[in-house]
Amino acid sequence: MNKEEIKQFLPHREPMLLVDEINVIKDENGNDMAKATYFVTGEEYFLKGHFPGHPIVPGVILCEIMGQSAAILMKEELIGRTPFFTGMTHVRFKCPVFPSDTLEITARIYNRRALIFFVEGAIHVKGELCASGKFTFALVDNERL
Repeated sequence: MNKEEIKQFLPHREPMLLVDEINVIKDENGNDMAKATYFVTGEEYFLKGHFPGHPIVPGVILCEIMGQSAAILMKEELIGRTPFFTGMTHVRFKCPVFPSDTLEITARIYNRRALIFFVEGAIHVKGELCASGKFTFALVDNERL
């Protein structure tokens, strides 16, 4: 899926749509896994102040990128709903992400209870793990927003 196709399912829009492409594939166990990419141009709003003269993608943005990548795995349930983070655990940042880096994101759902989804994600740059974590999402009906 390219950005325009992703917009059919995710409510995010620029400048907060932080994935360029997502594909859903099967992992080694036959479960759905999202494989996404995002190219850091250096023009992103969050790099202007983090940090002047030495821009680094903030950790919270890396979590958002993993979350958006995972959300596509819930695309059927997303129709008429919005995903909200309800928790993050075991989040680790191993190395910084800079302008001109291409992020390779993987995400999979490891548990679900009704409209609560438990996912894990990771971001690699040039094969090196940069960030990982487990995230919980609640899907909320849009008419309740």
